[in-house]
Amino acid sequence: MFTPKYPPQDTAPPAAAPVPAAHTPAPVQPSAPAPVPAAAASNRPTIQLTPGSALALAAGGGAVVLVVGAVLVSLLLALAITGMSVAVVAVVLRSLLKDLDKHR
Repeated sequence: MFTPKYPPQDTAPPAAAPVPAAHTPAPVQPSAPAPVPAAAASNRPTIQLTPGSALALAAGGGAVVLVVGAVLVSLLLALAITGMSVAVVAVVLRSLLKDLDKHR
């Protein structure tokens, strides 16, 4: 079950090595691009979307976007509330320290 499955080996015959000519210089010609091999057919099953499955996929994606948006908004709200509470504590502490300095 957890063993890897490798694709079958390439069954093309090995290319024959060219035999060099005995001291005969060949004229230099521009090289033509090599032909592109055809893509092998894949053994993997293809996924076909029916209208119902496409609708379910879109609904699932929309739900994910809504959940992530709600989490981000709640984090931003928590940050804003924390900042406001720290500001209020700073004002109260400043007022208390100012009153302590006046009574000395």
